[in-house]
Amino acid sequence: MSELQKALDYASQNRGRFLNKLIEVLKIPSISTDAQFNSEVLRAAEWMADTLKQLGIENVEAMPTEGGHPVVYGDYIKKPGAPTVLVYGHYDVQPPDPEELWETGPFEPQVRGDLLFGRGSSDMKGQALAAFHAIESLMKTGGMPVNLKFLLEGEEEIGSKHLEPFLQKHAEKFKADVSLNPDAGMMGIDMPTITYGLRGLSYFEINIWGPKADLHSGLYGGAVHNPAQVLTELVAKMHDEKGRVTLPGFYDPVRTLSPQERADFARLPNDDASYLKETGVPALWGEEGYTSAERTGARPTLEVNGLLSGWTGPGSKTVLPAKAMAKISCRLVPDQIQAMVKEQMESFMQENAPKTV
Repeated sequence: MSELQKALDYASQNRGRFLNKLIEVLKIPSISTDAQFNSEVLRAAEWMADTLKQLGIENVEAMPTEGGHPVVYGDYIKKPGAPTVLVYGHYDVQPPDPEELWETGPFEPQVRGDLLFGRGSSDMKGQALAAFHAIESLMKTGGMPVNLKFLLEGEEEIGSKHLEPFLQKHAEKFKADVSLNPDAGMMGIDMPTITYGLRGLSYFEINIWGPKADLHSGLYGGAVHNPAQVLTELVAKMHDEKGRVTLPGFYDPVRTLSPQERADFARLPNDDASYLKETGVPALWGEEGYTSAERTGARPTLEVNGLLSGWTGPGSKTVLPAKAMAKISCRLVPDQIQAMVKEQMESFMQENAPKTV
């Protein structure tokens, strides 16, 4: 029997225990974007550290960052001359809102058929534990053929804002030959997938202010420019009729897809029909001249993540709001720089925002 088969058999025999471990950590509401959950984020970090210790990983510690959530480190250096793999993961999760759409509590994991429902089950506590259990299966049946280091952060869902200075400070400690990031998906349940690149992110909150306070639309509507109207018009102008982003210079550094890359995208199973089936939308949309797989994998985008203005509660309130807010994210591709996109967004707003707000 091969070493791989031994490890697979071990994993299969321990499936129930592995599942229970995942359910255990999914119960921790480690929501990094909300300060009221800071203690839970810390609890998740400590849980990850304890799990690494149980696995036999050495030198485990929850390392503080400058004003952020801790980074969990550990290593298993037993193979002189063998490559060192840095296993990346994050233990924080997105907020579960709107909670009324959950059939069961977001932090009350439930198995239904072959699926496990709970916040973080697929992003990415599930992947982190899958890596842990794969490592355990190898260590228990034939030994680990490589050296290991671990980097588990608690701020991925808020842009990893303290990670870069942390890594600069501790560069030698996290030095490795290759990094493994399990935080990605698969093309299908029976189709193992190696993701070799992910798009970056630039995130914005845009606020438009108008009058000094909310106004009565019956008294001031038509005389005062409505910030909500201004914002929606600005957001609509961020794409042209061909689905291209209109921030000045947005595409200047973007690489052209090579014929080989386009051929590789074409052979993937996620064609336009699969996107329609998965999303339930009546028709697809996007940058003209590209397939959906190319748009989501190799082209930069700009998306509206949230809009807020005026009265949004039940019933009616004829308010002319004093301000409007939008949350917008851009997915970036190689050679696009976050600071440059920020400048492009600022230029767009300065050029297009009216003087009435």
